[in-house]
Amino acid sequence: MPQGKYFRYGYGAIVVLLILYLLTKVTYLFHPFVVIFRTLFLPFVIAGVFYYLLRPLVHFLVRNRINRTVSILSVFLILFGLITFIVVAIVPVIQNQLNNLIENLPRTVQLVKDRVSHISWLSSILNTNQVDIPAKISEYANSIISNTGNAFNAILGFVSQIVVLLSTVPFILYYLLKGGEKVPRFILRFLPAEQHDEGLQTLREMDSALSAYIQGKILVSLILGLLIYVGYSIIGLEYSLILALTAAALNIIPFVGLFIGIIPSVVVAFIHSPGMLIKMVIVVVIVQQIEANFLSPQIMGKKLDVHPLTIILLLITVGSFGGLLAMFLAIPAYVILKIISSHLYRFYIIRKLRNNK
Repeated sequence: MPQGKYFRYGYGAIVVLLILYLLTKVTYLFHPFVVIFRTLFLPFVIAGVFYYLLRPLVHFLVRNRINRTVSILSVFLILFGLITFIVVAIVPVIQNQLNNLIENLPRTVQLVKDRVSHISWLSSILNTNQVDIPAKISEYANSIISNTGNAFNAILGFVSQIVVLLSTVPFILYYLLKGGEKVPRFILRFLPAEQHDEGLQTLREMDSALSAYIQGKILVSLILGLLIYVGYSIIGLEYSLILALTAAALNIIPFVGLFIGIIPSVVVAFIHSPGMLIKMVIVVVIVQQIEANFLSPQIMGKKLDVHPLTIILLLITVGSFGGLLAMFLAIPAYVILKIISSHLYRFYIIRKLRNNK
């Protein structure tokens, strides 16, 4: 049997593929672990996000000689008060706008059909391609109405998931804030002593990158949502709060998030009037320019050091497999893998040079 370097690589690849193939034949053994992972994944992600958001405030209180436990509980009280204020001040407005949107849904569908049918150039294109757009709109509307029961079931499932999150996330977050500083030392225990410095530097870079991304992206999205809400309110666009919150939430996805988030705004403005659509586009363009040229450079800087084309390709690839949640997590996961890979490669080069000596 050949024993060259590349043949050994080939044998190793064959063994790995064979193991993976055999594992696919006993997937039932891993089902309990998959269920546990799916149950705990989202609570840990949410707790991790709040950990990076609240950690600076906890550190500030600790530096002022306040006990860590007292600092964490104080931050929890501040967070609870903020959430209570949001629920009292904003949720009724959202509920009112949602009720209006649901009540006006049939009229909205009819208005869309009328608007489309009155656009001559679009109608000629659709007629050329034998597309009956009013019929398509009616078909989609009927489908939405017929699936109302499924939508309510989905809402009930979402509410139950929220209950699970509310009962688990605070505990996970508390212990992260309480003992999060000990995690690097725990991980370094699994590395040889001569690799501790390299491992510590890797962990610090990962922590810094995640902190910069999460804190910066959420702050930028909140400011962007506020600016969009102010702009929509000035031009008199209906459902301005819901539309602004949608744009702010999806803006967490780099580059493409804002364009996805304003699709509902385009629909609402188009139904209102062509003039309102132009005003809406102007508002979004102004806010996007403020975000791109002032907010993101000042708040986030260039700490992630990821090429825009890489981000777009990554989002397209990941989004086709995992949806919006995967797109939210794709960039920080890529940054972590990039940091780990760079340090592993550097360690490999250093070790190779030492062996050559």
